[in-house]
Amino acid sequence: MTEAPLPDVLRPERGGSPHAESPDSPSFESYFRDPDFPPSQPLAWALGHRTALLDALRGLFHGPAAMAQLRLWCFMELCSQPQARLSREDIQQLFHAVWPDALETVLKRLRDLHLLAWDATTQDYQLPPLAQQVQSLLAPLTTPPTVDDDDEMAPLLAQVAGAQQLGLVNANQLRHLHASLARLHDEFAEAIASGSEAQLRTAQPRFDRALQLVDRAGQALTALIRADHEDPRLEREARAIGQEQARLLSMASQFTRALQQADRQRVTLGSTGLTTSDVRAWLQAHPALYELMGEALSVPVRPVFVSQHDLIDVAEGEFERDRPNPERSVGLPPPADAAAGTLDTLSLPPELGGLIHLLGRWSEQLSELPAQNDPTDE
Repeated sequence: MTEAPLPDVLRPERGGSPHAESPDSPSFESYFRDPDFPPSQPLAWALGHRTALLDALRGLFHGPAAMAQLRLWCFMELCSQPQARLSREDIQQLFHAVWPDALETVLKRLRDLHLLAWDATTQDYQLPPLAQQVQSLLAPLTTPPTVDDDDEMAPLLAQVAGAQQLGLVNANQLRHLHASLARLHDEFAEAIASGSEAQLRTAQPRFDRALQLVDRAGQALTALIRADHEDPRLEREARAIGQEQARLLSMASQFTRALQQADRQRVTLGSTGLTTSDVRAWLQAHPALYELMGEALSVPVRPVFVSQHDLIDVAEGEFERDRPNPERSVGLPPPADAAAGTLDTLSLPPELGGLIHLLGRWSEQLSELPAQNDPTDE
């Protein structure tokens, strides 16, 4: 059984491999001022020795988005089959919902990229080692989307923890994890420094998720930090990860205090039980805030258009009005001695003194009355 030839109209790779470089294409080193700089960098050197993997990824995602998605889906489906070899009938049954022409185009692209091998002797397909490497890189794309899609540290922690258990950890993995921890620390520190309840509430789920992941991977990270590494770069990155882990864990108390401070600043609106946080959340969820104004702005803002000459005249008038007048700018008068004078005060009438004396005598006579006149002694 041989494969049916593909029509010319369905051969986008006609004329050579889809990932073949033109002889006139610039090299990677030609983009640098010093061509000897890339080979001296560990990351650039590692990428330079992964040309087959890079070409496979580039060819897999080349072209329209729909065709790239179809290639990726077919490739991941082939990699998920628990069979070492797949016959032509197995593939047709597996992709029975795909049009034959589109399926032939995808299979041809996979063969050209060396992601699928056709054995003419046994008349079946098999996945070469390169396909397994590509599948391991693209495995995170097969997981369903969740609320934690923005959590970039989870796959890095899982990769580092698994590599540590197998003894396959390298410095580049630790560098990426270190960078992720540093970015998260700066993000949470910025939320704490802002003092905004909205930013704190937004960052709280990510912060709790980060602490949970670091705690779960703590045993692997601790073993990685305490291990003796032959590579000095690996040892340096392991120590840096330990410091970032400690900084992130110490931020838990700061984050809690910031949330408590935001709770104390929350204001309750009367006896309704509503708080300013509830009002803010309701306003943020409102689909059209402009509708809340109603007819409050019945008269819109009317812009006034003036010419340049009018602007100059108005500006000159303002300058002349605010400019100080030298004729009116006089100093304070000199000091002078006050003239002699008299101070008139009000005096009490003379009859008031006699009346006060008479009232005093009556008070003394009342106090000298005999005790027998007291009704309490009878």
